[in-house]
Amino acid sequence: MSSESESLKRCWPATDPLYVSYHDEEWGRPVVDERGLYERLCLEGFQSGLSWLTILRKREAFREAFAGFDPDAVARFGERDVERLLGDAGIVRHRGKIEAAIANARGTLELRATDTPLDRLVWSYRVDGPPRDGWVAETPDSRELSKRLKAAGFRFVGPTTVYSTFQACGIVNDHLADCWVREAVEADRRALGAD
Repeated sequence: MSSESESLKRCWPATDPLYVSYHDEEWGRPVVDERGLYERLCLEGFQSGLSWLTILRKREAFREAFAGFDPDAVARFGERDVERLLGDAGIVRHRGKIEAAIANARGTLELRATDTPLDRLVWSYRVDGPPRDGWVAETPDSRELSKRLKAAGFRFVGPTTVYSTFQACGIVNDHLADCWVREAVEADRRALGAD
């Protein structure tokens, strides 16, 4: 990492190049497609109780194990797939989280059959405005969406996981006011327009 990159103000201290890249190039940038949102919800669920860096390091293995997070493919996974995934050292081997990813794929298909598919549902919680003074773990919106997702069959989508997804996918721009990436993320969000 260059000394110029090290001197930039970020939202959290990071020295691992993968983590720095995630902060600078991905975190908070709008994710608007169904597959991308499904993947992020699942990865945020897998992260529960672990370091996000652990998930970043395993992300490609997760993508391979979960058919590129294609909800149609994952929704067809059965018990043999669960057992296969429990034996995959490249991912987090937690039965509940694996089964949740499958349930979330099925929930995504359920939502797709309604007037409010996953992408439209999640983005209906978009928040615009000035930066906060600090971060929160959950909000009334994340609690509400958590309930709606659970009603559609999703699992491992508590209010904190949902809010982390809001942050990661640009539903909110939680880059700190003095973070060097904040304005670029805000420009990406503005380019989407307000729905």
